[in-house]
Amino acid sequence: MTASRFNASFSNGFARLLVIAGLLVAQAGCATYYSHYAMFPAENSKGEPRTVRLSWDTAEYPGWWVLSDRATPLTLETQCSERVWKLYDDSHAEAGGCGEGIRACGQSGQDQLAQSGQPADAGSLCMSVNSADPEARIAGIPGRLELLVACEPVSPVQGVGKEAVSVDYIRASTVPYAVYSRKAPRGSLNARPPKFERSVCEAK
Repeated sequence: MTASRFNASFSNGFARLLVIAGLLVAQAGCATYYSHYAMFPAENSKGEPRTVRLSWDTAEYPGWWVLSDRATPLTLETQCSERVWKLYDDSHAEAGGCGEGIRACGQSGQDQLAQSGQPADAGSLCMSVNSADPEARIAGIPGRLELLVACEPVSPVQGVGKEAVSVDYIRASTVPYAVYSRKAPRGSLNARPPKFERSVCEAK
């Protein structure tokens, strides 16, 4: 290879690297990041009044950008419980095969179908958001969502004595919970959801 060919090849390769680097910078710079959360009252499977918390983050791109909006899994937590649910959509590799849209699948030995009492497993749809839309994505959730819960814990408590912990969660219902979420720029003062009140749990 002559010096001129080497220089040309080097210049072309360097130019490609600059283009790729520019695209990566543009991709990161075009996104606007938001945190979403909702807090609402509901009962757990034992009928105890609890606060339920939903939270997720999104990266939103302008309409002219080539990438689609993205989102983290939707996290569902129930006051006084150690059980944390994750709901996924088809954009997540972890999404299970128990249904379409935004969903969470059951776990063998931990969940059962509320209506039939039959054991739930990875093929059982336990929770879904906006279930009427099989193409629903977490990144596209508006300010209002519908949460449908079809499972209940096999046992609301794990362990015995001082080692016992609650793994109960929001009560199953044939009618979806209507939930209204808040949205704030990620990192802002109002981006974090309120903490659970623990005194209710300690009283038990």
